Amino acid sequence: MEQNLNQAILRTDISGLPLEWIHFQTAVKLYCTDQVAYTCGTSLLVIHGGVNARTGEQSLLEINSIIATIGSQHGLNSQQYIPPLNNPALFRRDSHTCMYCGQTFSERHLSRDHIRPLVQGGQDTWTNVVTACRHCNSLKGGRTPEQAHMPLLAIPFQPTYAEYVYLQGRHILVDQMEFLCAHFPRSSRLRGRLQ
Repeated sequence: MEQNLNQAILRTDISGLPLEWIHFQTAVKLYCTDQVAYTCGTSLLVIHGGVNARTGEQSLLEINSIIATIGSQHGLNSQQYIPPLNNPALFRRDSHTCMYCGQTFSERHLSRDHIRPLVQGGQDTWTNVVTACRHCNSLKGGRTPEQAHMPLLAIPFQPTYAEYVYLQGRHILVDQMEFLCAHFPRSSRLRGRLQ
């Protein structure tokens, strides 16, 4: 088994609700403090521990791609949860595509555009922002898409908790992706992209 120490591990609560991406060091701490209720997915790596002085046996810890930890997020109402808005997640939500010209760009050539501009009373919320290339954002300026005669290619949406966990991930494994997709709403716009 090839071991990848940089591969993120998906942590869930005991009910299976995706919570966050963690590094293997955090996973090891959770295993060693008996916080892991069960595991799913593939075996990512095996950590070799110390040697028992009496038995001469070396301890081994197998880390899986998905670990469920003890406890649940009773305070987390996924219906009312509003994920923090940040550009990397926004750009990933919109597939790094300018919602005005339709071209795909690298992150450094993209910007956050407010559909209803802040100067016109718009808010900095998921449903009022889209990904725009710097050129289109500059061209649109402080106008609405209608005022600028620049129609939107897609309607923005606020991701659910599970969708936001997906948007935060990098190099997501197939089993992790399947697990996350099972938590997306049936109407999820991300679901169609991933299948």
